[in-house]
Amino acid sequence: MDFWFLIITLGCYLLATLVWLGYLWFPQDRLHLYGTWLVGAGWVSQGAALMVQTLDLGFFPVGSLGGALGLFSWTLVAAFLFLNWRHPVKVLGALLTPLAWLLVYGSWILPHPGEIPPLLQSFWLTFHIGAVFLGNATFTLAFLGGILYLVQERQLKTKKFGFFYKRLPSLETLDALNYYCINVGFPLLTLGIVSGSLYAQYTLGAFWQWDPKETMTLIAWLLYAGLLHARLVAGWRGRRAALMAIAGFLVLLATFFGADFWQRSYHRFGDGGRFL
Repeated sequence: MDFWFLIITLGCYLLATLVWLGYLWFPQDRLHLYGTWLVGAGWVSQGAALMVQTLDLGFFPVGSLGGALGLFSWTLVAAFLFLNWRHPVKVLGALLTPLAWLLVYGSWILPHPGEIPPLLQSFWLTFHIGAVFLGNATFTLAFLGGILYLVQERQLKTKKFGFFYKRLPSLETLDALNYYCINVGFPLLTLGIVSGSLYAQYTLGAFWQWDPKETMTLIAWLLYAGLLHARLVAGWRGRRAALMAIAGFLVLLATFFGADFWQRSYHRFGDGGRFL
């Protein structure tokens, strides 16, 4: 049954991508509204697919890279819909929707495990995964906002007002987007690290194993903590904040995929895409 839900999801995200690309050419509020409804419909459909998969497996389908991509895309779209309601940057949908489509497609074609290890069958680990994924989703939006900030800033500095100039919001709006996303994502990532450490103590006998994924996540946490401190104390704004948000996301990206290259990482995806 999840097959048809995923087909609907891919269709909705593809149509939403086309609508938001149309919004870039003809920035009309009705196109933004249509794109939002399509993304919302895709998110509901993907949520149904995840529910079916969870019931079949007995746990969140995160035991493989494909499953993790699927859950991350769902949390990313959820974060976007919330941001679009609370702090709308309408053009952001033109970047978000194709990314969501690619993640869902990747989750579909990559292998999924048939069984979930007993180590992963825990409410606390579910909480850990949910907090980390939601935090990473908001950091992804900060990254996309940082890209838009650098594009708009370059146009203003060079006085070469290209296609995107009138379609992008002001630098102040994009900087506020960055700050809002970091403020939301940092506590979520902190909760994810703390809950993961507590669960590691319960199952492995130590709060911290210096696993490669743990270490890289800590580096990302320190980067975002430094960014928040610099904003609050040193008054960092604009370009430096955007670059820090981009750097933090790149570390998180390396964290998500990088653990698979370390054989000793207990976070790695093993044979057949199975989480060991």
